[in-house]
Amino acid sequence: MVQAYCNYCFLLISCKTNYHMKKLILISLFIPFAGKAGFNSVHKPSTNLVEVRSGDWPINLEKESDNSYSLQFRDEQYMNVVVMDTLPFADLSQLKYFEQALSVLKTGVNGDIAKFKDYSIKKVATKKDAIWYMLRFKWSLTNFQQPEADIMINAIKNL
Repeated sequence: MVQAYCNYCFLLISCKTNYHMKKLILISLFIPFAGKAGFNSVHKPSTNLVEVRSGDWPINLEKESDNSYSLQFRDEQYMNVVVMDTLPFADLSQLKYFEQALSVLKTGVNGDIAKFKDYSIKKVATKKDAIWYMLRFKWSLTNFQQPEADIMINAIKNL
């Protein structure tokens, strides 16, 4: 009786072991496919349309592969580290609204603000008669001068 019970337990263990071995073999067959999908890059390739400003505080206008656009800039709230942020534009029409806002602010007065759903642009004049713009996007901030705004306006108009 004890021997029959031991044989029964051994049979159960060997069946479970075979079941788990089959499971391991099947899993090992699917891991390469799952792994390849898991390691694909989520970064969309982009084309740099215009480098508005280079150096330590860059601003770049880029076109993404899915026909969307983005303005990449360094967040000026962080002086000791480089924090880059991206202002996305879903399509060319959204980018044209950005260009129109810059054009209207150019003829406006100090303190004028163009507010959009996700970002705002404020015109700020200093004592040295330099015209600056302050771009706020979510929690990010960057500043640029009128010549840089003109570069963006001209680049967007030519699209």
